[in-house]
Amino acid sequence: MKLITAIIKPFKLDDVREAVAQLGVEGLTVSEVKGFGRQKGHTELYRGAEYQVDFLPKVKLEIATSDDNVEPVIEAICKAAYTGKIGDGKIFVYDLEHAVRIRTGEADGEAL
Repeated sequence: MKLITAIIKPFKLDDVREAVAQLGVEGLTVSEVKGFGRQKGHTELYRGAEYQVDFLPKVKLEIATSDDNVEPVIEAICKAAYTGKIGDGKIFVYDLEHAVRIRTGEADGEAL
């Protein structure tokens, strides 16, 4: 099992959710986060004052999936989240040692 974590632009969330749902992904966790990478920040104007925004709003997705589903999920995320502009995001894949569905007690693959 693997845990896929993707950081994407907020307006791409629905596109990504639909893309992974078509692959049979039945659940994912979404968090609103802030951060920066190569995109850095930007300057905004508010009530006549200019200020620097260092951390940009992003969405963090976490998807637990089977080993054989990792590459299709990554491809679907990349395709759906792509804009071609800086700040499209990143995907990280981690080993997932154990998972348990609390309601039923199912473990590992059955819990996903």
